[in-house]
Amino acid sequence: MSLGILKIAAVLENAGYQVDHLDLSGVENFEDVVRAYHGASLFGLTATTAQMPAAIKIATLIREKPGAKIILGGPHGTLTHAAAKKGTERAQKALQLLLGYFDSIVCGDGESAIFQAIHSHGVIDADDPKSPLWLTSPKFNESPWPARNLVDVQSYHYEVDGRRALSLIGQLGCPYKCSFCGGRNSPSLRNIRLRTSDNVVAEMMHLHETYGIDGLMMLDDELNVNRQVIELMHQIAATGVDWRLRGFVKANLFNEEQAEAMYAAGFRWLLCGFESAHPRTLRNIQKMATVEQNTNVIRIANKFGLKIKALMSFGHPGDDEESLLATRDWLIEQRPADFDTTIIQCYPGTSYFDDALLLEGKNYRYEIFGDVLYSEDVDYTTDAQYYKGQPGQYRSFVWTDQLSRERLVELRDEIEDDVRKALGLPYPTSVQALRFESSMGMTGIPPSILRSGK
Repeated sequence: MSLGILKIAAVLENAGYQVDHLDLSGVENFEDVVRAYHGASLFGLTATTAQMPAAIKIATLIREKPGAKIILGGPHGTLTHAAAKKGTERAQKALQLLLGYFDSIVCGDGESAIFQAIHSHGVIDADDPKSPLWLTSPKFNESPWPARNLVDVQSYHYEVDGRRALSLIGQLGCPYKCSFCGGRNSPSLRNIRLRTSDNVVAEMMHLHETYGIDGLMMLDDELNVNRQVIELMHQIAATGVDWRLRGFVKANLFNEEQAEAMYAAGFRWLLCGFESAHPRTLRNIQKMATVEQNTNVIRIANKFGLKIKALMSFGHPGDDEESLLATRDWLIEQRPADFDTTIIQCYPGTSYFDDALLLEGKNYRYEIFGDVLYSEDVDYTTDAQYYKGQPGQYRSFVWTDQLSRERLVELRDEIEDDVRKALGLPYPTSVQALRFESSMGMTGIPPSILRSGK
């Protein structure tokens, strides 16, 4: 479920607003659902970049309702605005296009900004640490937990290590500068904001006692950028619940002390964005991790009984057949418990988008350390670019001097086949898995919307 908009719902409820939530996750006929709804004049939508075509369809339908006001929040608006503030011309045009569909756009965290958005129009800039709308760690800690009461929790089907699971966000922001990652120029995605360990564990226990779950997907950007991660693990273990947990870690920060504490807390799966097994690619994407450090993550995880899902990506500046095949060989040699091989997308908020230069026509060129990435210009209001696709259905919007977009797709498919056969891993085909990943905008499920009145 989309926790960000449920956080806003909880804030509004605390302020005395009557809030309804139209949960469109996994709903194929979402336009019919929106068309059939009547009763509110204020609507808030959250959307990732990949969800924008669906968000535009929803906004167009809402606009037919007399007196309706529409607010957009979420990653796409935030990152497009951050790029526009930086001076990126195509982001400035994209932002103006969005303002043609939405009355207000909340950029950054919405816990305070939503109240200004309700009573004004245009861009609400909460993506500035100097602004009173900025979500500090104390504000984050004091804000209410997501209003999961507004959704049918039992309709969500996701498991961690065989246990029914929900999702939770305990911290915000990642300080690293990976070139392919959205948010490098957005303070709300760059600055770490933390809840206390007591607060996070209290929410976990609330979910356990209210919904009877002992599985959780921790959606924090990188758990171990939190210097108190060991303390948090100890407090989770001290609950006495036999948890099954899954979350993300940063390779160059991972160590045996963390692994031991995570396993004791209930972690059985860790996801790590290794991205590549070629030194040049790791340098070009500014990953701040070496092949050796990536290998060490799997060694440590295996030692302490943790399963690793290796997240790999292709189509970075300078990528060629050698760099992609090096990744294939590394995966086969290191034998992670699971893996992804995806083709990168140039979303607003990434250096690949924000710092690219326009070529003749509609293509863009990004260069770093003498290596180049080319990308196709995309209208994100109509063209959905998904971080995660399905085998046989990938399309590349990027290419390098060494690899055409067609060859990138061919190599991605060949490498996934080779690695899955070598490791004895099936292709992911479960509807539950696809729907869960879709909640983060990866495979194309419509965004969630709020309808509110006071």
